[in-house]
Amino acid sequence: MPQVVLVYPQIPPNTGNIARTCAATGTELHLVAPLGFEISDRYLKRAGLDYWPYVKLHHHESLEAFEAAHQQRGGRRLGFTVRGEFNYANFQFQADDWLLFGSETAGLPAKILSDCDATLYIPMLQPHVRSLNLSVSAAISLFEAHRQLGYLT
Repeated sequence: MPQVVLVYPQIPPNTGNIARTCAATGTELHLVAPLGFEISDRYLKRAGLDYWPYVKLHHHESLEAFEAAHQQRGGRRLGFTVRGEFNYANFQFQADDWLLFGSETAGLPAKILSDCDATLYIPMLQPHVRSLNLSVSAAISLFEAHRQLGYLT
């Protein structure tokens, strides 16, 4: 099953909302430090409501720690960015994909993007809109992956 990875997230409610989506779909959630908040942050907990016991949460103290976990388990790293190469809706997801999202303020760092197996974007019709909310982007992408893989039955 695809996994969601948040690299350097900054806004607790976004991470909480993504955690809630991961709980609802049985998706593992990886948080890569440094985080812009404490895991015990009340806004993080509030956004995740009472679903935290159902979140398969992995906290990586550094990018290197995350990379070691990824190496051990395998699978493609798919970086989501407004400058991605592939439209997420036309991309063929695989069960062992890792969906990587960057911080709300900076996105994924160039080094991480260059190490990804593919970069994806979510199309937006209005050119003056720079990006979607992080939790919306993660949900859209995760549900498309689940749809393609037949997990939504």
